[in-house]
Amino acid sequence: MDLSNSEIVHVKEGPIEYLQFRRLLQYKDILKHAYSLGIDRNFRTSVSNYADAMNDYKLLCDAINLDVKNIVKPLQIHSDIIKVVDKKSQLHELNSDGLITNKKNIILSTTNADCILLILFDPKQKVIANVHSGWKGTLQRISVKAVQKMCMQFQCKAEDIIICICPSIRKCHFEVEKDVKELFEKEFQDIEKNYFIEEKIVDKKWNIDTVEINKQILQKEGIKKNNIIDSGICSVCNSELIHSYRVEGKEYKLNTAIISM
Repeated sequence: MDLSNSEIVHVKEGPIEYLQFRRLLQYKDILKHAYSLGIDRNFRTSVSNYADAMNDYKLLCDAINLDVKNIVKPLQIHSDIIKVVDKKSQLHELNSDGLITNKKNIILSTTNADCILLILFDPKQKVIANVHSGWKGTLQRISVKAVQKMCMQFQCKAEDIIICICPSIRKCHFEVEKDVKELFEKEFQDIEKNYFIEEKIVDKKWNIDTVEINKQILQKEGIKKNNIIDSGICSVCNSELIHSYRVEGKEYKLNTAIISM
């Protein structure tokens, strides 16, 4: 199975498979990135899985010529907290859901199993970010706050920032009850709800397009439409290659997105 499309390349290299964004490959002389594939891989760095997780990180890093010792991975607490990283830290030392750096040889990593991961890059100021935006993070507009922090602390301009959206659950499978639907309606009154919420008449549930919401609020923040690069891949529809909480349940495993300069 090949997930390549107009925006991404599916790479198979030895025991590892990963995706890369064609747009970011234009900067491969200064930038390295990948999104892991394979349900035999698990990037969960809890104590019980630490050794296996680090082996998978190493395989992925080796595949794109990075040193796994430089991995920085936040705890991911479904917040809107974004930390600036200027040195290597211990895995899970940072209680946040987003990381930003302008330092070389630091690998920013986030993980998902349906949630949205966003890779950000400003080619002018040479700043990168990696953001985890689950539905709670989307409600808190963490993607926009990452852009704001890049602009405030590194003199980036929104119109220069490229944002790549990794595989995640899509509207076709993100089904919610009335309470969650109402949270989205309340927070995103600046977006026409019919544009991102679809009601299922039969069982009175709603499908929400969190990817489209992020695209809309990012454009309102000044990100150019053609600088938002969407993989277009649903983690649930492609669960034979991508971990999905909705498919795997409580024993779910994790994918990772990594980026480094």
